[in-house]
Amino acid sequence: MQDTSAEYDAIIEQCRSLFVKKMSDYGCAWRILRLPSLTDQIFIKAQRIRSLQQNEVRKVDEGEKSEFIGIINYCVMALIQIDRGVVEQPDLENDEATKLYDEKIAQTKQLMMDKNHDYGEAWRDMRVSSLTDLILQKLLRVKQIEDNAGKTIVSEGIDANYQDMINYAVFALIHLEES
Repeated sequence: MQDTSAEYDAIIEQCRSLFVKKMSDYGCAWRILRLPSLTDQIFIKAQRIRSLQQNEVRKVDEGEKSEFIGIINYCVMALIQIDRGVVEQPDLENDEATKLYDEKIAQTKQLMMDKNHDYGEAWRDMRVSSLTDLILQKLLRVKQIEDNAGKTIVSEGIDANYQDMINYAVFALIHLEES
């Protein structure tokens, strides 16, 4: 039997490593991005993945894996922005941003473990293309919630949707690693 927790951690280590390296290059310039801007960045990445899955010809030499990693990292940034708010100038040191990253991932992994228990690892029988479509659906939901000024009547909030997108992207990356 596969160890979902260990596979999850291995994927997240790749994502975290890239996040830390980009923080070294750029600092936390992303702190100025409003939530809809982060949502749009994630949407662009998810649309590109869908295009890669549907098109036979690729004109840019980057595959699905880097885009799924981007989705994960942008979702973590969004979760941090929800808690910390948007700023006019970068305000986090790299160590503090990395600590916040780790906190958001720990919360999101726990959510995955809880849901994974209840759903019986159903994601293992899903296609990567279905996980991509679920991410796009979540993005459309987030955009609608953003257009409603963050208000929902019966639905979960934006943060839960970002967490689900992280988990779907991790599942997709696990599938891609296995194939």
